Amino acid sequence: MEQLGSSSLHPVADGAAYVITSKSDGAEVRGRSVAAPGLVRRGAWVLTAVLLTLATASSETQRAPPRAPSGVTGFHRGVNILGYDRYWDDPSRGSFRVSDFVEIRRAGFDFVRVNLFVFRHLDPSGKIDEKWLKRLDWVVGTAGRNGLGVILDEHDSGECAKDSLLCMVKLSRVWQQLALRYAREPRSVAFELLNEPGGKIDAAAWNRMVAELLRTIRASNPVRPVVVDSLGVRKMRPGDMAPLPADDRNIVLTFHYYSPYRFTHQGAKFGKVRDVHGVTWGDSADRQTLHEDFDRLARLAAAVQRPMLLGEFGVYDKSGTPVELRAAWVGAVACEAERHNFSWSYWQFQGDFALWDEAADAWVQPIKDALLPPRGANSVDRRC
Repeated sequence: MEQLGSSSLHPVADGAAYVITSKSDGAEVRGRSVAAPGLVRRGAWVLTAVLLTLATASSETQRAPPRAPSGVTGFHRGVNILGYDRYWDDPSRGSFRVSDFVEIRRAGFDFVRVNLFVFRHLDPSGKIDEKWLKRLDWVVGTAGRNGLGVILDEHDSGECAKDSLLCMVKLSRVWQQLALRYAREPRSVAFELLNEPGGKIDAAAWNRMVAELLRTIRASNPVRPVVVDSLGVRKMRPGDMAPLPADDRNIVLTFHYYSPYRFTHQGAKFGKVRDVHGVTWGDSADRQTLHEDFDRLARLAAAVQRPMLLGEFGVYDKSGTPVELRAAWVGAVACEAERHNFSWSYWQFQGDFALWDEAADAWVQPIKDALLPPRGANSVDRRC
């Protein structure tokens, strides 16, 4: 993962025509004042005035946010899986199990984003290792049998950042083969062209790559949902966005969100803030920034009439940041995504930023509850 600025955006989904509605007012507030015995009438009027003032302020802050168009993939709440699992090299040494698919679905998630480093499994001719493909078949099939949608996420952004031309050659070979292999899968299996394009891939190069890769996939998968990252979306610059085919309504925009980076990545040995500790999050200014970031992203999605996927978000969990603080940020981000009609997938099930405690063989409960509030809780009021 990389820091994507104050926020990042990703494309998602597929759909027919979309209509965006936005209300300028929040919830209607009604109230009445009843004078208790002994209460001075003037005091009752003062109390009523105070209540009306508070109600007006509440109405202002609860105004409906801009919303991205709805998708038709059925993806809502997901989690990233298997990116760094030893399963890919030797299934007998892997950490991920069938029971994990069961737990994920039972918890309330409806899809998984499978992080694939396919390049290392290409032979010199560009053919994907058949043994590796059969392992991927097992993942796709087992997820589907347990009621989970799947996003096949090509995650070789590190290698692509170094050489855009070689990246394009390899991506073309990867998607030619994966598209043919999974052409008969239901539409609950989606393809994500490339995780976090950047480095040597500038906006112009990426736009060309998107167009070519879409042609490759559409030759065998004319209505397959395809998730498309966009440098323009992540930097909130609509002018840099890849021009999407007007008649292809099966494209989902995507972005990742790790802002503020000094909070979410503090102490992470792989990041730029490895020596930073003690950063907090959650005051009114922090939350206002989050609101504004997601408002802008939703407007971008509405402008191009494509659904939006928040493909990654999370807080590093191995540097002492209190779990209560991590849960507050995670819950607020998930809530904002839902308020703006974004589907989302948490980073990640196992490993760092973990949602599942491998030692205890159980959920990291505060993070799980932040993402999926216990039944009966009002998720928006509770988390936003």
